[in-house]
Amino acid sequence: MVMLLTTVTIDLLHGYRVVDRIRESLEDSIERQSLVREFRLDELPQLSAKFDKLLTLLLKTEEEHDTTIKTQIANLLQDTMEIITQDIMKNGQGILKDENRDNQLFANLNLDSIKDEAWREKCVRLQLLLTTKESAIYVPTNLEARRRITFFANSLFMKMPRAPQVRSMMSFSVLTPYFKEEVLFSTEDLHKKNEDGISILFYLRKIYPDEWKNCLERIKFVPKDEESLKSRMDEISPWASYRGQTLTRTVRGMMYYRRALEIQCIQDKIDIAKLDRQRTTTSYQEGGNIVDMALAIADIKFTYVVSCQVYGMQKVSKNLKDKACYLNILNLMIMYPSLRIAYIDEVEAPTKNGTTEKTYYSVLVKGVGEKYDEEIYRIKLPGKPTDIGEGKPENQNHAIIFTRGEALQAIDMNQDNYLEEAFKMRNVLEEFGSDKYGKSKPTILGLRE
Repeated sequence: MVMLLTTVTIDLLHGYRVVDRIRESLEDSIERQSLVREFRLDELPQLSAKFDKLLTLLLKTEEEHDTTIKTQIANLLQDTMEIITQDIMKNGQGILKDENRDNQLFANLNLDSIKDEAWREKCVRLQLLLTTKESAIYVPTNLEARRRITFFANSLFMKMPRAPQVRSMMSFSVLTPYFKEEVLFSTEDLHKKNEDGISILFYLRKIYPDEWKNCLERIKFVPKDEESLKSRMDEISPWASYRGQTLTRTVRGMMYYRRALEIQCIQDKIDIAKLDRQRTTTSYQEGGNIVDMALAIADIKFTYVVSCQVYGMQKVSKNLKDKACYLNILNLMIMYPSLRIAYIDEVEAPTKNGTTEKTYYSVLVKGVGEKYDEEIYRIKLPGKPTDIGEGKPENQNHAIIFTRGEALQAIDMNQDNYLEEAFKMRNVLEEFGSDKYGKSKPTILGLRE
């Protein structure tokens, strides 16, 4: 508000003095932690109403800035000053008296600054902040949603490194080891009852009743009974899997990193609000080109590799459970084209003496089309990795060669991630190059799950 008053009065020496004295009083009170004692904050709604009227007049087109409107603006500015100095400030009565003694404030307004598009946008934002009223209906009923919003909002006040543009940030990879855990809950898994007669789907519906209701609303389905749910399991199974310890949940969470980078890259390059206002063919083409560029930069800056040690065995297995895991992992690669799967391939290779021996390879694959995987790299190993060390570490070790970038994040199969937290990854990576550590730059960073 002080900035706005300065904008419309900057050419008036006395008007500027008033605004400057108000600003100094406000900053001094904040510094001395006496704001509540020295300002009557219950008068702010009255000030807000005046500012709303003032902003409405300022945002009128240039042709409408006639003498009548300028007079109305001057009166509103005078009223605003009186509210601030007399009603809100407990010790501000003398400010207007000193300046009004020999001069009439706001007699000659200069509104040239308001013609600037950037300032007009600031006025629009300020008016939205003043006029948009909070309502209980806009508060999420879901407790988890409230927790996430609260945590994210509070975390923005942390001291953290400034985020660079996406093209200038450190590139990084995420590596997740996987063996034979659940990839996606099947219909049988969700309806199978335990010794207490409770199925996974029944349990999840009771734990997340509002989210279950939202799920049914999204898929536009009203179940008649338990049996009718089986007809929509293709849509219900992912919902349940995202709430269990499955690979599907982890992959979705980690791929939020890529989505966050895409959004941030677009924001680095374009004024989305301005593009939306223009709505021309050229603007849409420009937006499309920037989106394509954002996708490419996100692929350069982020890589996600899941080390599925037995993926090759599951692919050729006749066991229905293994085959289902293979197909579910393949579907994940197709759903997320930038996802990469690393596995250990065991091949019977001929030797010089005519016999055969087992040869082991680290293989990296990606999804292609709608139902195929494609081999990208194949690296011969000196032996079976799991014979050298323990299963999980060696499952990670053989796949590290397929990761890219300057940083590597190790994520367990049962972990998840949130989009709002993924937005902070640029800030986190800046810790590696922060000057506050001097010559001893950190090489390992710990993050809460």
